[in-house]
Amino acid sequence: MSATSPAPAPVRPPAPAPSYAAVLRHPHVLRVFGSALVGRLSNGIAPLSLLLSVKAGTGSYAAVGTVMAVWGLATVLLSPARAALVDRFGPRRALTPLAVGYGVLFAALAVTAARGPASVSVLAALAAAGGAVTPPLGPVTRARLSRLVTDRDLLRRAYSLDTVAEEFLFVSGPLLVGLLVGFAPPATGLAVCAGLVVAGTFALVSAPGMRDAEGARGAGTAETAEAAEAGAEAGAAARARTGVVRAVAVAAALGVCLGGFDLLLIAFAEEHRRPEIVPWAMSALSAGSAVGGLVLGAVDVRVPTALRLSLLTLGLGAVLATAGLSPHPYVLVGWVALGGLCLAPALTSAYLLADESAAPGRRTRAGAWVNTAFNAGTTAATAGAGLLVGRLPLAACFALAALPAVGAALVTLLPRASAGGADPRE
Repeated sequence: MSATSPAPAPVRPPAPAPSYAAVLRHPHVLRVFGSALVGRLSNGIAPLSLLLSVKAGTGSYAAVGTVMAVWGLATVLLSPARAALVDRFGPRRALTPLAVGYGVLFAALAVTAARGPASVSVLAALAAAGGAVTPPLGPVTRARLSRLVTDRDLLRRAYSLDTVAEEFLFVSGPLLVGLLVGFAPPATGLAVCAGLVVAGTFALVSAPGMRDAEGARGAGTAETAEAAEAGAEAGAAARARTGVVRAVAVAAALGVCLGGFDLLLIAFAEEHRRPEIVPWAMSALSAGSAVGGLVLGAVDVRVPTALRLSLLTLGLGAVLATAGLSPHPYVLVGWVALGGLCLAPALTSAYLLADESAAPGRRTRAGAWVNTAFNAGTTAATAGAGLLVGRLPLAACFALAALPAVGAALVTLLPRASAGGADPRE
C-alpha cells in the first residue's frame, strides 16, 4: 500500500501594499487628520496676514520686522514646551486652553491693528503672546497617528500624506489671504486664523481617536503617569538619544539649506535679469516636494528610516548646490524641482525617526523638536544669506547654503551602527 503525498498548500498572492485610501479608512484617522488640518491652515494664513495687518496699522516696515520677529521666535522656540504640556496632561487639557488663548489674542491683535494707528509695543506683545500659545497641532497629529496606525508601512504613508498636506497649506494660505484682502481689511486674516485654530482644535480633541489618549494621561496624577513610564523610558533611553538627536540635527541642517534659498533665488534672477523665474522656481520646489512625498508613501520602501533620512538630505543638498552653477534661469528651475523631490520625504523620515526613537510619553515633544529645529535653521540661514549675497559669487553662496545639509548627511552616514542606522524599524 503506497502512501499518498500531502496536497501542496495553495499559494496565496502577496497582500497588496497599503495605500493612501487605506490610511484614511483606518479607524478615526480621517477625523483626527481632517480636524487638525482645519486648525493648521492658520499656519499658512498667519504670516502674510500679520505682515499686512501690522503694515496697515503702523505704516512702518521697521514695526513689521519687529512684530514678525517676536512672533516667529515665540512660536518656534516655545513649541517643544507646548508639546511637553500635551505629553504630560493629554490633548484635551493642554490644547483647549492654548486654543482659547490663541483665539483671544489673535482677535485682539486683529482689532488693534484694524483701528490704527497702532502701538508697535502693543502689537509686538500681542503677537508674542499669541505665538507662545499656538497649539502644536502638527506634532499632536503625528504622535496620534503613530498610536492609531501600528503598521509601520501604513504609518509611513500616513506621515507622507501629512507632510504633503502641510506643504499644500503653506502654498494655499497666502493665496487665500490674497483673495481675502481683495474685499476685507488685512486684519480680517488674523480673525480668520483665530477662528480656524479654535474650531480645528475643538474638533480634534473631541475626535473619537483622541479619547483613549486622554484617558491614558488622565488616570491618576501626572506624577503617577510619569512614574509608570519610567521603566519604558529607561529601556529606550539609548535609542532615543541617538535617534531623536539625529532627526533633530538633520532637520536643522535641512532648514539651514532652505532658509536662504528664497533670497539666493531672487539674487540669481536679478543677476540674469529674469525676475519672472522667482515664482516659477518657488513653485517648482513645492511641486517637487509634494510629488516626492506622495511617491515615498506610495512605494514599498525597505531602507531603514535613519539611512533614508541621511541619503535624502544628502541628495537635496547636493542638488541645490549644483543649482547655483546653472547657466540659465530655467535650468535652475529644473534643478530646484529635482531637489524638491527629496524635501518632503526627508522631513517625513525625520518625523518618523523621532517618533520611533522616542519613548511613548515623549513622542509629541520629539516631533516638536524636529519641527523647531527645521524652523530655527530656516530663520538663522535667512539672516546669514543676507550677509553672503554681494560679498561672494552666487555659486559659492548656493554651495555654502547647501553645506550644512551635505555635512550632516555625511556625518550621520559614517557611524551608522551607533547612530541608529542598524535598527531598521520599517
